[in-house]
Amino acid sequence: MQTTQPDAPRPWVASYPDGIAWDAPIDTTPVHEQVLAACRKNPSGMALDFLGGTTSFAQLARAIEAFAGALQKEFGVTKGSRVALMLPNTPFYPIAYYAVLRAGGTVVNCNPLYTVTELSHITGSAGADIMVTLDLQQIFEKAEALLSVGHVKDLIVCHFPNALPLVKKLLFSIAKRKDLANPRKSAQASRVAYFDDLLTRGHQPEAVSIDPHTDIAVQQYTGGTTGLPKGALLTHANIAANMSQIDKWGCGLFYPPSKVVAVLPFFHIFAMTVCMNVPLCNGTPVVMLPRFELKALLDLLTRTRANVLPAVPTLLAAIARSEATKPEQLASLEVAISGGAALADEVRHSFGKKSKALLAEGYGLTEASPVVCCAALRKPSRPMSIGMPLPGTDIRFVDVDTGEVVGTGQDGELQVKGPQVMAGYYADEEATRAAFVDGWLRTGDVGHIDEDGYVFLVDRIKDLIICSGFNVYPRTIEEALMGHDAVEEVNVIGVPDDYRGEAPVAFVKLRDGQSIDAHGLKLWLADKLNKIEMPREIIFKDALPRTLIGKLSKKELREEYAQTKRKAP
Repeated sequence: MQTTQPDAPRPWVASYPDGIAWDAPIDTTPVHEQVLAACRKNPSGMALDFLGGTTSFAQLARAIEAFAGALQKEFGVTKGSRVALMLPNTPFYPIAYYAVLRAGGTVVNCNPLYTVTELSHITGSAGADIMVTLDLQQIFEKAEALLSVGHVKDLIVCHFPNALPLVKKLLFSIAKRKDLANPRKSAQASRVAYFDDLLTRGHQPEAVSIDPHTDIAVQQYTGGTTGLPKGALLTHANIAANMSQIDKWGCGLFYPPSKVVAVLPFFHIFAMTVCMNVPLCNGTPVVMLPRFELKALLDLLTRTRANVLPAVPTLLAAIARSEATKPEQLASLEVAISGGAALADEVRHSFGKKSKALLAEGYGLTEASPVVCCAALRKPSRPMSIGMPLPGTDIRFVDVDTGEVVGTGQDGELQVKGPQVMAGYYADEEATRAAFVDGWLRTGDVGHIDEDGYVFLVDRIKDLIICSGFNVYPRTIEEALMGHDAVEEVNVIGVPDDYRGEAPVAFVKLRDGQSIDAHGLKLWLADKLNKIEMPREIIFKDALPRTLIGKLSKKELREEYAQTKRKAP
């Protein structure tokens, strides 16, 4: 529960949009109870749209209850059982997610793009005996491998074509049949059950007593950019509280007649909360894509007239920079919410030329369920700010070296308190202790707050470059380079330097048809960066490495650069 000191200064409260109160009551009703209540309230309304195939709220509720009953009666799922979901965005995901919670279990999200080794760590660490997955070959073969080595004991397989509307189902069965696995021919077939079969058995789930503040709803594994992923324990209250905070911040944005686009994957914490839980619990339709493809997204917006688009900056950049994107295709959009990574000013402006939608940047982390701060969703906010702390959320900035709280405008590590903050890391007391200071969650992000309560982030502590004793923030260099017309993407890392200790190196991807050399870029940067910030090297690449959710990745660049230097004569 929230432990914020009642007399903590909150300069942001005075800047809150009209109608939003920081101290408004926070609803911690478990999410599965909320979604089933929404289904009862509007049974005939559309809950899900997947490539044109629709699911009503009544159908959603029946499937949740039937699958929850099957999990209890045929697999022994009870309070605390870990159930892994390895599913892309399809109707199967929300059904399975809410059913696991209804049965008393804990959801363990697995990225289908992970390697078997990465998945083995997650399922093994979590103790997830059951995995729900798809019969698409590329996904099923990973699940089968986990089953064969004992990292999961049972598979529940969803038949992908059954998620499609009739015509697309028939076409898929003809043209894409080779993409489907045949689990019945698997060497592990005796340990495979089928999602549709389980639903038809009509099991009714038994009631489970849930304590929202202590029982774990989701064991969400972190991205693992600094070692092996850790399992953040998110209670039912953590998940519900963040939903309630976002709901209040949205001032009705997530209620009908809105439609929310889910192109970000549900297995990622941002999409799980903002694209799925918040809208569905308010009776608002969610329109899904299984993965991001620009044409498919533009077609979806044209067809559904959806008005809310949660996105990551790389997705927004793809929309903004493509000549294929026409303003009329984005005409229905009212609000785009950027999260998951810093939003470059260049992307903000480029998107604004294509769409009249309000573009709001938010900020969060897995350990906070995830949203901590967000720009206003109904009116323009302060440029380059991640907005203000959500209702019920307290923040402070602490000097990275001394641990002392810093004043307005001074840079320090962002630390957070609020009802959305995790209970800790699973089976890792040392990591849990390291994550908190006096009850405040350490984020590892550096920034400051201005006199009006707007929050600005500078960079990650671990990405900070120390040059000749001075702090150099990669984001400062990245923003400067992104201002050049020839530059499409840039990522900056710190590398060892015999003279300065560390030095910045910039990796740049140019726009198609553009050319400039490193000397030309450095000349252009001369009046935009000081001498310490000037990159020691500018390296051009055809593509920059990304994480599995599309964020630019510094980890791979550091490894690549170090390997290159080791090979150098």
